Amino acid sequence: MLKGAEIFLKCLRAEGVELVFGYPGGAIMPLYDALEGSGIRHVLTRHEQGAVFAAEGHARATGQVGVAIATSGPGATNLVTGIADAKMDSVPLVCITGQVRSALIGTDAFQETDVFGLTLSLTKWSRLVRSIEEIPSAIAEGFYWAREGRPGPVVIDIPTDFLKAKAEFSGPAKFTPKPRPSDANGETKFADELIALLSKAARPVALIGAGAKLSGAIHELRGLLDDLNIPAFATVHGLGAVDPGAPYYLGMVGMHGTRAANMALHEERGLTIASPEIPAASRRKPESCILKSTPRSLIACGSASCQSSAISRKPFPRFTRE
Repeated sequence: MLKGAEIFLKCLRAEGVELVFGYPGGAIMPLYDALEGSGIRHVLTRHEQGAVFAAEGHARATGQVGVAIATSGPGATNLVTGIADAKMDSVPLVCITGQVRSALIGTDAFQETDVFGLTLSLTKWSRLVRSIEEIPSAIAEGFYWAREGRPGPVVIDIPTDFLKAKAEFSGPAKFTPKPRPSDANGETKFADELIALLSKAARPVALIGAGAKLSGAIHELRGLLDDLNIPAFATVHGLGAVDPGAPYYLGMVGMHGTRAANMALHEERGLTIASPEIPAASRRKPESCILKSTPRSLIACGSASCQSSAISRKPFPRFTRE
């Protein structure tokens, strides 16, 4: 029989967690009591916001999931800015928050806050743990969604009585998402559509975002841009994905970007985007197309058909400057 806090930490270790950042408080204290001997190093910050930004920085620097810990009520609410930042910048982050005893939830108990509801719009996935038996599955699913696809923040809220309770522990859980139906011919079909869109484009350009780097598809992206030979520019988080010395590279776009990049974006007649999300610019014109990056591959997505598939090595039209 193990305490819920011990089960929690063993599941974190199973996810590869060796370093966490946090600030203790009453509801989360049982988890802190179990840290000694767990194999997990804890960095004590002076404020919960410091913990979440430290965890985010750790994730950015290492590529691993960052973990931040806070107590209930004000401890949890102090994490919100860092959670929002992680969502906007696609940073894999798991925030663990203590909660009042399960029997007191909904009674306006001391330092009770609806953390699940508060962070619902800021997270990729979140859960209020309802029993000690849920701990392994909650951690497995939370880490899966923090890493999968476009990375982002996850919140796991756990009542303090489940951290103190004891239960049999059969080992960490494994999470496998439900399979989604796919079009067997989607890859070939959309590759043809993408080529057709680019062939008809009058003044195509490429906008490169953070997804190109998050996916690890920089080599493939550079090869594609070399094949296309169209003007390319990057968002601030896409900097470095395109070779700065490439003759078609115009620099950074945006308020602090180059005039050439902003003018090219303003006058485009066929927009190709490599980004973890579809920005507003791509929705302006039906002839725009999306190159969306994932950790597995560089993905092509047409804004008209909303269909995605891995790019095949088909001959793309090569554009020349007049």
